[in-house]
Amino acid sequence: MTRVRDTMADMSYSRQTNTRSDSRGVRGRNRALAEESTEIAGMTVHITRKPIKNMYLRIKPPDASIEVSAPQRMSAGIIERFVTERKSWIERAQRKMMLAREMEIRRGEASSDQGVPLDGNPDNPPTFVWNDENRVRAQRNIETQLPDLLATWGPIVGREPTHITLRIMTSRWGSCTPKTGRIRLNLQLGLMDPKFLEYVLVHEMTHLWENGHGVGFQRRMDAYLPRWRQLRRDINRHVVL
Repeated sequence: MTRVRDTMADMSYSRQTNTRSDSRGVRGRNRALAEESTEIAGMTVHITRKPIKNMYLRIKPPDASIEVSAPQRMSAGIIERFVTERKSWIERAQRKMMLAREMEIRRGEASSDQGVPLDGNPDNPPTFVWNDENRVRAQRNIETQLPDLLATWGPIVGREPTHITLRIMTSRWGSCTPKTGRIRLNLQLGLMDPKFLEYVLVHEMTHLWENGHGVGFQRRMDAYLPRWRQLRRDINRHVVL
């Protein structure tokens, strides 16, 4: 079995040049002063403030999370612009990392199975291609579950979407426009464990109260769905098709 090693993709931004050595040493430079998670250009970004001179952007395994290390006094506007300008690179790096992970998992499953991968070639992992059959199946599965999910979570969250659209999405599991109350769900959720559809729906319904992923959003999610962080980790191990 070919092993795919997790890699970390890095980009850095230097605000100013300073060649003096830091008397606090490596340990002092790596010390986190503050941490927060926020949404930038539709992406969840974890920002850590440190006593450093440069800003670093990393896509970290295993779930291809976006991590930014920034100088303590760097403005939020500079960080947001830096991340936004690199959105295309971030999404490519995330897809590459998650695809590598998925391929490794599928190779492991194939090697323990007496059959062969879906493409008939035992040297390659099985592949997935959207077609009319699985589109219909995914849509039917979601539409079957939605009435009960909305009936359950509407009273808990306290707000309901005005409209839900199902579509094939290549970089996210769902999205929400709080101003209009519209929620979009990735059609792929209809081919996955039902717990993921529930998690994404609750996540997007929470955005009807909270625009970003800050303290208010996290506090509400903790109250609505206490295991949401584990569900987020689990769903992000899957490749968005």
